Amino acid sequence: MSAPTKAPEKAEKKATVKRAIKPTEQAHPAQASQPAKRERVFSGIQPSNIPHIGNYLGAIRHWVAEQDRYDNIYCVVDLHALTIPQDPAELRQNTRNLAALLLACGIDPKRSALFVQSHISAHAELAWILNCVTPTGWLNRMTQFKVKAGEDREAASTGLYDYPVLMAADILLYQADGVPVGDDQRQHVELTRDIANTFNHRFGETFVEPRALIREVGARIMALDEPDKKMSKSGAEPSYLSLLDPPEVIRKKIARATTDSQRTIVFDESRPGIYNLLTIYQMLGDESREQVETEFAGKGYKEFKAALADRVIAALEPIQRRYAELASDPAQLDALLAEGAARVRPLAEQTLRLAKERVGLI
Repeated sequence: MSAPTKAPEKAEKKATVKRAIKPTEQAHPAQASQPAKRERVFSGIQPSNIPHIGNYLGAIRHWVAEQDRYDNIYCVVDLHALTIPQDPAELRQNTRNLAALLLACGIDPKRSALFVQSHISAHAELAWILNCVTPTGWLNRMTQFKVKAGEDREAASTGLYDYPVLMAADILLYQADGVPVGDDQRQHVELTRDIANTFNHRFGETFVEPRALIREVGARIMALDEPDKKMSKSGAEPSYLSLLDPPEVIRKKIARATTDSQRTIVFDESRPGIYNLLTIYQMLGDESREQVETEFAGKGYKEFKAALADRVIAALEPIQRRYAELASDPAQLDALLAEGAARVRPLAEQTLRLAKERVGLI
């Protein structure tokens, strides 16, 4: 998609867009003019069911590993979950479950900000302002809406159609430099850049234009039963490995995973079933592809799948144990989320005030 032509002086002005407050520090007026030492990254995940192994390998594990590399903001985007019908009690529970799982996976609230989207009203306020500078033609080209709405698009909610603008508000609110996303979400980051570009061109430099951070290796873990499709929480139960699946369920799902009629266990992309399972095995270990292939040379699918199940179970056991501890104390969990919101709220409110001032709101 293309944005309006940038003004010639835009390149010189871009340097004036500065972060107001580091989310991992206490807010202080004197910090407003201080540049951040690390690039800021925003990541959001919907509280819809329990994350699966693809979410963990493609995103969450990297978030944990990069906590000291970036200035990280992690958000449970519960407002996005409202784009499809939700049971209120289930949504509240799913929001806490997801937060507990992110912490159990290793997100450290002392090193990263973790909070719930709806706890900071600036997300919804900025989304409305950005709606008013976003052409409907841009939203009409969003492929994710077409996929999620299906054939009966007239019955889809306005929120489902418009959620890319809320996603843009999530990102721009924190002046994020980068957004870790899967390749299927690249279009939304491009839309965010277009919206920021348009706003900055019309009203003056206000937002950082973020870039998509896409990891090419193992970024897409595919469904166990249909390896030509991406693993999804909305898929049928045998298609994904939930982070909370007990060992016996993991073994059963992997044993039934689609492979092919060939005998060799090698990384061959023309054989999507075994390629996907080998990718999961490798990403949960520290071997090279060549070492994995050597390990299973001359062995059959039954032996490989048993080894894969053992590796998945071993990787998830400490996560599940820590999750059980966190989930047993919802008051403490809520307190941690409130602290995360308090940490980033000054930055969000400062960005929102600037956007309101730019468009002429009193």
